[in-house]
Amino acid sequence: MNDSYPSRRHTDKPQEKRSLLERLTDFISPEPDSRSELLEILQDAHARNLIDADSLSMIEGVFQVSELCARDMMVPRAQMDAINIAENPDDFIPFVLEKAHSRYPVYEGNRDNVIGVLLAKDLLRYYAEEEFDVRGMLRPAVFIPESKRLNVLLHDFRQNRNHIAIVVDEYGGVAGLITIEDVLEQIVGDIEDEYDFDEESGNIIASPDGRFRVRALTGIEQFNESFGTHYSDEEVDTIGGFVTNHFGHVPHRGEKVRLDDLIFEVLRADARQVHMLLVRRDPMAGQREAALAPPGT
Repeated sequence: MNDSYPSRRHTDKPQEKRSLLERLTDFISPEPDSRSELLEILQDAHARNLIDADSLSMIEGVFQVSELCARDMMVPRAQMDAINIAENPDDFIPFVLEKAHSRYPVYEGNRDNVIGVLLAKDLLRYYAEEEFDVRGMLRPAVFIPESKRLNVLLHDFRQNRNHIAIVVDEYGGVAGLITIEDVLEQIVGDIEDEYDFDEESGNIIASPDGRFRVRALTGIEQFNESFGTHYSDEEVDTIGGFVTNHFGHVPHRGEKVRLDDLIFEVLRADARQVHMLLVRRDPMAGQREAALAPPGT
């Protein structure tokens, strides 16, 4: 048995004071031998109203954090809001105000050469000081590999009091960025602030390998326009709801389903709903259609 899971037989109640029924129940009740079995027990506890949906969702999020890596949750390079050190503050401050982030990676020459991180609050000095040196305001940038586990990253964020990391690929190029908020949201769900809003253009994000990260709240109409599909929106409004209906249950991270020539993989979900999907074309779809076609067609 995995020692990381507490035994049901170890309780605060002295053994001699426990009832015969309690001891018999402990004797015949199986203990979880794996993480999946433990999750099944927790999901059963939720079904019997022993724990609420929020608690179950957070517990599942903790398990997922130990399985996901920076590559799974990062903001891709193409979507990064970064500042060019060569620009004058008068030129990039409107950009900072528009995006409303608290931290910005700063690069020199090209986006693979990130030289530091600029805190938005440090820009206040631009209006208070006659001489303002952006380079002198930069905080050191932290670089991590795409494969870094989120639970390890969260520990590093807390220990080093850092809130943002630049994700690099195996060749040292910038692949994206990830923040402590991204990791925490995997556990507690979306953390919305006064600057959060939905941008339809950001619902579907393409990766260089031909896959797409799709928010589950993406409207079916928008999804159809992007992928050339003809999914019906009569029963549900979002692609997350559409995919969930085909599973027949709220799927967990890693579950996959093939619909037409698309493969949907659940990238992020909790006990109540899907949050993020990974979508790719099925490379075998064309061969299957050719095999099913009548001879001579």
